[in-house]
Amino acid sequence: MKNIVIIGAGTMGLDIAQAFAKAGFDVFVRDIKEEIIDSAKERLASSLSKASKKGKISEEEKDFILSHISFTTDIGIAKDSDLVIEAIVENLDVKKQVFKELDQICNKDTIFASNTSSISITAIAAATNRPDRFVGMHFFNPATIMKLVEIIRGQETSDEAFKTIYDLTLAIDKEPITVIESPGFVLNRILIPMINEAINVLDSGIASAEDIDKAMQLGANHKMGPLHLGDLIGLDVCLSIMETIHSETNNSKYAPAPLLRKMVRGGRLGKKAGIGFFDYK
Repeated sequence: MKNIVIIGAGTMGLDIAQAFAKAGFDVFVRDIKEEIIDSAKERLASSLSKASKKGKISEEEKDFILSHISFTTDIGIAKDSDLVIEAIVENLDVKKQVFKELDQICNKDTIFASNTSSISITAIAAATNRPDRFVGMHFFNPATIMKLVEIIRGQETSDEAFKTIYDLTLAIDKEPITVIESPGFVLNRILIPMINEAINVLDSGIASAEDIDKAMQLGANHKMGPLHLGDLIGLDVCLSIMETIHSETNNSKYAPAPLLRKMVRGGRLGKKAGIGFFDYK
């Protein structure tokens, strides 16, 4: 794996690129507009400078990471890639369109991976002529710190492609787990319904947001309460995952909380919006 392309210069795409660059891999980050690329460059330089000033990384490490990441709006950069990782909007149709285009550009040996948090790997891979070389590679936010990566096997994923990505995950100092495709995979199948239920408890007036989070922190030894965690993930993302699990399983216990829908409709998306269940302004 010498040529790695990340599709998407958002938070996850940029953090995934850093994880590879830190391990010495050369990474190209591609997005559709120059202003998105410029913003990503600024965020990367700023975050690494802050980390360096706080002593979390050395100046040499900062320069090393920066030297291994390049940015572009040209999707043709993926032509000779060994691996393409998609980290764009959580929408099946958009993902399929991107991979359909990549399938026509990339060589036949290129492995495709999606960072989707809940969408069927088999469904996305169906847009390509290489479902055997298509894998789920689900990083967690922030991907620069979180060790877990879910490696998801789709219906047609080959043993070779799966092992390649599994071993590569170890090479960037992450901890992979093997997942057979299922709605929500492993962590989100457990975690997001817990957040959803905490929202139902809040909506029922049983306890305040502060006390719900305190209960889970002090009573279940969670580092962060479920409502703060929902705000950190993004309530729009939580809603999307709940809708996917609900529609795929047709089980009413996974129905999104009405208050969650209301919050998203009102633009109260959590930390990234400045306000969710808690005020971050």
